[in-house]
Amino acid sequence: EPETGRKKLSSHGRKRAAKRRLGAGSGPAGKRPLGGGGGEREPTGQTARGKSGFSDGNSKWLVPAKAKKTQPKGNHVELSSDGEVEEGSWEMEEEEEDGSSDEMVDDYGASSSEEEELLPIEKSALKQKPDREGLSEDDSEEEEEEDEAEEASKQKMGQKEEEGPDLQLNVDIDEQFKLPTSEEIEKEDILFIYLHVIHQRIQGNMEVLQDFREKREEGRSRQEYLALLRRDMAAYYSYSDFLLSKLMDIFPLPELVNFLEANEVPRPVTIRTNTLKTRRRDLAQALINRGVNLDPLGKWSKTGLVIYDSTVPIGATPEYLAGHYMLQGASSLLPVMALAPQENERILDMCCAPGGKTSYIAQLMKNTGMILANDSNAERLRSVVGNLHRLGVTNAVVSNCDGRQFPKVLGGFDRVLLDAPCSGTGVISKDPAVKTNKDEADILRCAHLQKELILSAIDSVNAASETGGYIVYCTCSIMVEENEWVVDYALKKRNVRLVATGLDFGKEGFTRFRDRRFHPSLKCTRRFYPHTHNMDGFFIAKLKKFSNAIPQARKDEEPAVEAAAPPAVPDTSTAEPLPKKKKLERSKAEEEQKLPQPALKKKRSLQAQKRPLKA
Repeated sequence: EPETGRKKLSSHGRKRAAKRRLGAGSGPAGKRPLGGGGGEREPTGQTARGKSGFSDGNSKWLVPAKAKKTQPKGNHVELSSDGEVEEGSWEMEEEEEDGSSDEMVDDYGASSSEEEELLPIEKSALKQKPDREGLSEDDSEEEEEEDEAEEASKQKMGQKEEEGPDLQLNVDIDEQFKLPTSEEIEKEDILFIYLHVIHQRIQGNMEVLQDFREKREEGRSRQEYLALLRRDMAAYYSYSDFLLSKLMDIFPLPELVNFLEANEVPRPVTIRTNTLKTRRRDLAQALINRGVNLDPLGKWSKTGLVIYDSTVPIGATPEYLAGHYMLQGASSLLPVMALAPQENERILDMCCAPGGKTSYIAQLMKNTGMILANDSNAERLRSVVGNLHRLGVTNAVVSNCDGRQFPKVLGGFDRVLLDAPCSGTGVISKDPAVKTNKDEADILRCAHLQKELILSAIDSVNAASETGGYIVYCTCSIMVEENEWVVDYALKKRNVRLVATGLDFGKEGFTRFRDRRFHPSLKCTRRFYPHTHNMDGFFIAKLKKFSNAIPQARKDEEPAVEAAAPPAVPDTSTAEPLPKKKKLERSKAEEEQKLPQPALKKKRSLQAQKRPLKA
């Protein structure tokens, strides 16, 4: 009889038991039958696979009870050649569910009772039942957990399938956009679920603003819609309220969305061929052989290549280490093309780090003339020196000076390139921190520094140069305060005028922005955006200096008139010399301007006392 408390074996163990009983019943004489005493057993049909059975000290209680051999009426179980159980042979029947049967049940749960006449569906159920009952407790628990997980997942999927059409129906029903109340806005912001809700609100709001007269809600002003749109965009794209309001002033609403979306995608990797060492065709072929997928940058560039993908690191190929190319953004090529340096000229790169523009100037000059590569940050000059050596530039001198002091250090250059430090609002895809860490003070601080640098750059140029006299001012910012405002300031303070950049693409600069009016010639400047030109945001202006004299400021002019009027300052270098008396009067007037108000009043009172009275 089976021992009490013994667990039923799994289905695999039951098959092995059936195999042993089959071998015991049909084995030859001399073999110990299955169910005998302890010791080793070697059933028939397993000699090829070696001895099997129980051979340890626990064999006595591991020996199964002798099963009753039956000839079943239903399906039989047979053993295949590899020992697997097949239909049509011996069958181990299950013990009855109620446990009231007096039939002998062996250790493996097999009953000696024959199957009753059952319907086909009941027989199929009985076939599945032994497999499930033969599982161990751990297996059955795992199976139950899997069934519960499947049911839970099905329920979730069913809920999603049910909710999906409802949500879509709600969108279709609410075709007319209605401005939500402040309570509704707070609820949605607290849940914040789901950025797609805010995105749908942005789209609906923009549709209303584009046809405000027809689609607006009664009693609602345009300012309310714009305030909600600015708030939603700031939340959806993670911008500060200040920066988003600035961008809304620069771009129309549809273009603003395109600009914000373009800032979420990185710009393509571009390289510039160093023609001092190789040709673009040869470089492209060498990189293709290394597994680089590339194309020419565009018709406007003869040296640029755009990299789509590569099996090797672009910044560590033998060609890169040999100085055959420079990793450089497409927008960084444009200022040098606008500068158009000529051979044997003296050129100043006022803010040169990391040296990409400096090396491009050198290759256009074919290593002739002289380039002064200056930067105020000594740490960044290390990369400049390394790149110039790697690229084979031999006509450059590196200096570490403050650009604002440069006319005193050295002047008389034919051309000056000023890539001014800026807020970086054109390269948000490279530095997403700009979205939130810039405020009004940062923009004005940059603008003040840029105004000082552009005046120094103009003063460093020689207007009498036979081939030059040009200044290129550029920034990687799209703020008007750092671009058109700075150039307009330079037009008033120095004898310069704007000329064409020579670039046949890009958007024109602003001549009016909100309440400000700039010089009409600012149309010659060029703006580049990531959503229209697939390059970093950039601003480029080219100035021509026509006099080395510095014009004097005029006091009687109002700021608004000064902003609207062109800088019509006479060229003092060609004007007639002033008489001595007038020179003395001007020098006295300048001295009086420098004196403080109390001292000036005291001086004038003394002069009045010395003046003789008229009869």
